[in-house]
Amino acid sequence: MPRGSHHDETGLLLEDHGPLSLSRDAGGTWRLDVSPSAKRMVGCRVRVIGARADFDLLDVSQIKAVQPSDG
Repeated sequence: MPRGSHHDETGLLLEDHGPLSLSRDAGGTWRLDVSPSAKRMVGCRVRVIGARADFDLLDVSQIKAVQPSDG
């Protein structure tokens, strides 16, 4: 996947001593470059839209909580 590639992912929002990360429904993890206000959703299932900024880093343009059936 090249840098700048667009991604629309769903999964569990996690915080591990600093940066937030997304544990993807499809497997794997992204580190997230996201607004600090997203911390209110830690532990929730979320949809993240953004662009790849580095090997495992997404520059998030949109994040929102979703219900389990929203996919």
